[in-house]
Amino acid sequence: MTKNSTSSKGSAWTGMVPVDDTALAVTDTGGAGTPVVYLNGQFATQGYWRRVLAELGTGWRHITYDERARGRKSQRSADYSFEAAVRDVDAVLAARGVDRALVVGWSYGAFVGAHWAHRNPERCLGAVLVDGAQPYDWLDEAMEQRIRKMFRRMGWFLPLLRPTGLTPRMTPAQMADCNIELGKISRERALGPVLDDVTVPVRYVLASGASLGSKGDEQERIRAGLAEVFERNPNLRLGAKVASNHDAILKKDFTAVAEAVREVAALDRGQR
Repeated sequence: MTKNSTSSKGSAWTGMVPVDDTALAVTDTGGAGTPVVYLNGQFATQGYWRRVLAELGTGWRHITYDERARGRKSQRSADYSFEAAVRDVDAVLAARGVDRALVVGWSYGAFVGAHWAHRNPERCLGAVLVDGAQPYDWLDEAMEQRIRKMFRRMGWFLPLLRPTGLTPRMTPAQMADCNIELGKISRERALGPVLDDVTVPVRYVLASGASLGSKGDEQERIRAGLAEVFERNPNLRLGAKVASNHDAILKKDFTAVAEAVREVAALDRGQR
C-alpha cells in the first residue's frame, strides 16, 4: 500500500490499495464516525459523491475509491468482471481496517452494493441503493448489439478524455462487455433471489426519466420492477423518488441520498 498521508483510523488518508493484479485509488476521511463506503457508477469516479459527502458532513467516516482503470490513478487489470468489483469492496475495507460499513451505491455501484450486502450481513450496517439494482430482463440479442455499436462509436474520442479521468482506461470492447454482463446480472432470475434474501435495512433512492443509452420509458419500466421486491422483502423500501434523471441524481438530489444514509444508519444504531 502506498501512502500520500497518514493511514491511522483517526486521520484522513489518500493512497493506492493493491488488489489482484491492480491497485485502486482510495480516499478515507478517517475519524470515529460511522464508516460509509461509496460505490461508483460503472464508468464513474469517486468525485461524483462530493455533494453527498458535503451534505453528510464530518461526523461520518467517508471511504471513496475509483474502480479498476477508472479515474486518474486506479490501474488497469485483466479482470473487469462484476465479481472483481464485489471483491474490491472487501479489499478496500480490509486495507482501511474497517470491519463493518454502510454501503452506498449508484447505478452499477448499487448492484455491487446489493450483492455485497447479501453476502456480508454481519459486516453490512445497511445499504442505500441509488437508481440501480432493479431486477428487469432488459438484455436481449438486439440490446447487446446496440450496446456494442454504441461503444464502438464512442471509441474514437474516449482516449482524448482519459487524462482527465472522465473515461476509463478500457477498450470499447471491454466497456461493452462490462455493460452486457450487467444486463445478465440484472435479470429477474439472477437479481431477484439476491434482493429477496437481504437481511439488512436497504433504502432505494430512485430517479425519474431516462439515462444515457435508454429510450422512451425504458428506465421507468425497469424501476417499476422494484414494487414486487418491496412486497416480498420488508427490509427493502423506497426512501425517495426524485425529479432528476439517472445521470444527474447525485448532482441534483444529493440531499435525498444523504437523508437515506442517515435513516439506514439510525436503524442500525437502534438495533444495538
